Amino acid sequence: MYNKKDELHKQILSMVREYYYLTQEENKKFEPGDRISYSGRVYDWEEMVNLIDSGLEFWLTSGHYVKEFEAGLSNFLGVKYCSLVNSGSSANLCAFMALTSHKLGNRRVKAGDEVITVAAAFPTTIAPIIQAGAIPVFIDVTLPEYNIDVSKLEDALSDKTKAIFLAHTLGNPIDIQVIKDFCDEHNLWLIEDNCDALGSKYLYNGEWHMTGTIGDLSTCSFYPPHHITLGEGGAVCTNNTELYRIVNSFRDWGRDCWCASGVDDTCKQRYTQQFGQLPFGYDHKYVYSHFGYNLKVTDMQASVGCAQLKKLPQFIKARKDNWSYLREKLDDLKDILLMPEKAENADPSWFGFLMTVKENVGFTRHDIVQYLENENIQTRLLFSGNIIRHPCFDELREKKSGYRVVGDLHNTDIITERTFWIGVYPGMTKEKLDYMISKIYQYVRKCQ
Repeated sequence: MYNKKDELHKQILSMVREYYYLTQEENKKFEPGDRISYSGRVYDWEEMVNLIDSGLEFWLTSGHYVKEFEAGLSNFLGVKYCSLVNSGSSANLCAFMALTSHKLGNRRVKAGDEVITVAAAFPTTIAPIIQAGAIPVFIDVTLPEYNIDVSKLEDALSDKTKAIFLAHTLGNPIDIQVIKDFCDEHNLWLIEDNCDALGSKYLYNGEWHMTGTIGDLSTCSFYPPHHITLGEGGAVCTNNTELYRIVNSFRDWGRDCWCASGVDDTCKQRYTQQFGQLPFGYDHKYVYSHFGYNLKVTDMQASVGCAQLKKLPQFIKARKDNWSYLREKLDDLKDILLMPEKAENADPSWFGFLMTVKENVGFTRHDIVQYLENENIQTRLLFSGNIIRHPCFDELREKKSGYRVVGDLHNTDIITERTFWIGVYPGMTKEKLDYMISKIYQYVRKCQ
């Protein structure tokens, strides 16, 4: 039987696909001097069709696309649970706050407890630790891997240590074997910030594992520069059922109920339980076991992510290929620019190509970065460099409290002064890569 609504729906989505191809014809080929971004969105008609489809459904909040994306990401990583949130920073917040839950008993992280991390990180890996009243304990990193120096873990340990919270720097995996063994030995939680490393692998206990699957919790980011995008979005992943429910509680206002949006009485005990000092049978959908947030994502965002997930394997391959090409072609500059190296027992899904300007080479990082930017090549620093040197730490530095440093942060300060990176994202063509390579050589030779 003819259904006009269904027919219009098909026509609209068909027109969206046609519109995509028309707009692609307008995109010009790269010419030397065109802007080369360090990263960006890579998509086709599928993302646009999904987005319009979700708009026509007009559910707006979390719905079937969210469920599909969570299941798809869980399957890709090989973890039991995935909780979609509105950003990678929110994912870090939810993951860490989950460790503060009273439901974890003696293992909960309380104010004054310590968390081992590094200062050479994105701020929102560290911010939740401080916001929860815990103490970040900073260890230096190694070069040219740009990850935590695991030889300092024992020095960082104290009777207050409860967790380790670390990112896989620009896709290069941390030494998870050593770190996880250390956590197991001392009964510590491990959070993997996997925001820059989706698709990276590590040889753990003799088998290859995806990063983000070995710690107790892991986080992802889907901001446009990342491996896949929802526009804004993030996720918390875990194999631990209790942590999964706690994460969802913090994400969903702190509520005790785990019903999905628009669903009632999943537990079949909505009006038959006793909580706190509430009357018996108080509606479980309005019982709050944590002081939570509203960090949910919309179905519109998740619809884009569902299409992006299909492309993730090819995105990962492109990032690896682009990084390897840069590494090979720039190798002749290794006496001037410290070239990046993958971690031992690792197969990185790279987020960027790091370089550190060596001392006494005739120019500074500022010089070469300004040159590249003037040549329309976008560059980035390694996030905060040494976060302790930023204004957000002014008060803590003045009080000499609220954080602890193990040894010195010599390599972290080198990163702050001399490190920068360029992009390897799937939108990079060989022409763009060759142009960047030529401009780097041109500048270095000019300074010799």
